[in-house]
Parts: sequence; structure tokens; C-alpha cells
Amino acid sequence: MPSFLDAPINGAYQLVSWIAGVLEPVGGPYAAALAIIAFTLAVRLLLLPLSLRAVRGEKSRAVLMPQIQEISKLHSKNPERAQKEIAKLQADSGTTLLAGCLPMFAQLPFFWALYSLFSRAVVGGEPNELLAGTLFGAPIGVHWPVFATTPAYVGLAVLLAVVAFFSARRQLARLDETATPMNRNLARLLPFGTLLTAAFIPLAAGLYLLTTTTWTVVERAILLR
Repeated sequence: MPSFLDAPINGAYQLVSWIAGVLEPVGGPYAAALAIIAFTLAVRLLLLPLSLRAVRGEKSRAVLMPQIQEISKLHSKNPERAQKEIAKLQADSGTTLLAGCLPMFAQLPFFWALYSLFSRAVVGGEPNELLAGTLFGAPIGVHWPVFATTPAYVGLAVLLAVVAFFSARRQLARLDETATPMNRNLARLLPFGTLLTAAFIPLAAGLYLLTTTTWTVVERAILLR
């Protein structure tokens, strides 16, 4: 890995270690796991302005939907013309499809740093002490398949499935009658991709995934009510 990528990992290590140290008196052996949750909540608070922008964009697109449908019908035989007209309409209104993806894209560097942090035995030339953290008997730096039957991984899988269920249900409820069967299937199945992702990342990164997806479901329930 290029040396310049060590800086964010070292920074994440210092921050998560500091949080774990603060939480150790109450968290004990779970201090590192609690620090990951606290780190994730801090990231989501930091990205809250992007989430608010994404929600405003979604509400604006909902208002524009009748006009978009009218343009699609008017230029049904000329898809390129329809796309240009729809793009112009969205640009004039200040809404873009990208705005809804900003919170997800902005999280990727943080998720990568945490994943890399708990995939390394040595950070900054020193042993990675965070790897000593456990959650219900499972080391938080170990991947799912090795400890698949431990309570930590069973609990993580169950909670991810519950959050994915509510996320999928909410996405389906927001689709209008013009949504295609493919779009409905995607809305129904994509949230459960977190379960597949969790199977290939350290438990620590799985905790990040659970925390951030839970935040998203609650956040959208509040902001889109």
C-alpha cells in the first residue's frame, strides 16, 4: 500500500484508540467495539449537511415527477431528447440524482480507513492494540467465516437483516405506480446487500455498517415524514 495512505489509517487509529480509552472505564473489554460505534455516529453527524441536502433533493424530485412523466410520454419515441429535457428540468430546479448519493459516497473514505485499520496487525510501526478488543467472544479484527457461530456474528447478521427489512419496506413505500418491476426488486433486495458485505469484512467494519445503516433508516424516517 502506498505510504501516503498510511496517514489516514494512523489518524483513525489514534482517534478510535482515544475514544476506546475514554470508554474503557464503562465498556471494559467492549471499549473498542463501543469506540467504533461512537466513531460511526461522529462521522454521520459530520455528514449531516449532505444528508439534509439529499433529502431536499429527493423531495424536489418528487414534486417534479409529474413533469418528468409528461416529458417521458411526450418524447417516448426519442429517449435521448427525453433525457436532455429531464436533465434540463432538474438543472433548472437545482436537483440532481447525485445529491441523493452524496452521504454514501462521502462515507467511503471513513469505511475504508476503518476496514484497513482492523486488517492490520501493525499501525505506525506499533502493534495494533485495537485488535485485542472483542465482542461477545469474537475478536473485532477477525472476518465472519472464522467465527460464524459466535453470538457476535449471529447478532450482527440478525440486526443487519432487521435494518435491511425496514430500509427495503420504506424504499418500496416511496415508489410510485410507474416504478418498473426491476426497480421494485432492486428496492426490495439491495438493502440486504449489507449482509453479504459483512461476510467479507472484519467484525469492526461490520459494526460500522450496522451503525450507519441504522442511522440512515432512522434519519430518513424523521426527515421524510
